[in-house]
Amino acid sequence: MKLKRTALIVDDEKQIRRLLRLALEGADHQVFEAETGQAGLSEIAYRRPDVVLLDLGLPDMDGLKVLKHLREWSDVPVLILSVRDEPDEKVAALDAGADDYVTKPFDTAELLARVRVAQRRSLTETGEPVFQAGPLCVDFAARQVKLAGVEIKLTPTEYSLLRVLVQNAGKVVTHRQLLRTVWGEKAESQAQYLRVYVTHLRKKLEGTTDAPSLIKTEVGIGYRLSTGNE
Repeated sequence: MKLKRTALIVDDEKQIRRLLRLALEGADHQVFEAETGQAGLSEIAYRRPDVVLLDLGLPDMDGLKVLKHLREWSDVPVLILSVRDEPDEKVAALDAGADDYVTKPFDTAELLARVRVAQRRSLTETGEPVFQAGPLCVDFAARQVKLAGVEIKLTPTEYSLLRVLVQNAGKVVTHRQLLRTVWGEKAESQAQYLRVYVTHLRKKLEGTTDAPSLIKTEVGIGYRLSTGNE
């Protein structure tokens, strides 16, 4: 028996969720719902849907923020559904990783066509929301880092740096790539930023910088996060 595709609706408006549910179920999707951004992120991590329909005006956090958090660990196709029709809003959403942007009110047939296109265009599997390597556990959905079960408080920059290393676990990430991703293109020559924050991370995650076993230095090239399997 062919498994149904799954869809998650993240919208605080009950009538819109009902309309979308009827349309998607009619197109042979199994549908799940969430009313808030945080609930949406949790549902994505748990349900692993094939497509997400995301409203921007959520009660607990802006939908754009939800999208940015999601793109830290998942490539699931995301369609933005919003009453906001300003070009700047659309550009910001697409730049943040949305696959499409549909303005409310929308034509149901057109929306379903856009859903099909987004799903065809998705070339990668949804990323794992939780990374585990030895005592280190990074929960991307919750933006939480634990070491041997104890939560470690990281600054936004430290978290961003760790996220890039985790996404490339076991691989060498160059100084330039790390600087560009975490600090932006203008920081590519500021290697001191990187050294300082890698030192901070090592102290928090390993307790020492003398003989690091987690964040390895590749001299003259960059850094590599050990998975414990090398």
